[in-house]
Amino acid sequence: MMTPERTVGRLSLYRRLLVAMRNRGTRHVFSHELASAAGVTAAQVRRDMMTVGCSGSPARGYDVPELIEHIGLFLDADEPEAVALVGVGNIGRAMMAYFEGRRPKLKMVAAFDQDGSKTNRVVHGCRCYPIEDMASVVDDRGIRVAMVAVPAEAAQDVADVLVRAGVRGLLNFAPVAIRVPEHVYVEDIDVTTSLEKVAFFARQKRAHKVSVS
Repeated sequence: MMTPERTVGRLSLYRRLLVAMRNRGTRHVFSHELASAAGVTAAQVRRDMMTVGCSGSPARGYDVPELIEHIGLFLDADEPEAVALVGVGNIGRAMMAYFEGRRPKLKMVAAFDQDGSKTNRVVHGCRCYPIEDMASVVDDRGIRVAMVAVPAEAAQDVADVLVRAGVRGLLNFAPVAIRVPEHVYVEDIDVTTSLEKVAFFARQKRAHKVSVS
């Protein structure tokens, strides 16, 4: 049975929160504490922890390092998973800097760009290739996950090449929907839409505060 997308998203969030707790010296956490940090219910946390095969103690809660390990065993591949980036612009470089050394089981191994001043060099520990080499490099290195950070007009062509080369998961930063076969998973990250949504609800909250004051 396929794990629901929301469950995977929550588990990833829990791990990020738990790593921060561990780094602060926290050894144990109760479900209601993790739920408060994650913005969910304690019951939801307990159900999600059952998914990864981890149970807590009524007296001490969950063991933080153990919980991080269980979530990692559930979410991560056995071996480090190779990731490609297409588009070494502002967003692409930010992603390269963010991921460098952060997730040992997700390793950015190749980047691609059409700008000759960016290719044939190493950026944040990752080799940047000419975009014409994308299909061969992705195929040769067995890359199955890629991030698309190119202009909207280039996104579909890039996705088509990646899918033909064997990529099965795409993180799409381009401000356009891309069409892929059913066996390929796409996660769209639309920063503009998200910011517009935040601004809209901020106005609603502000108006509500004024009306009740």
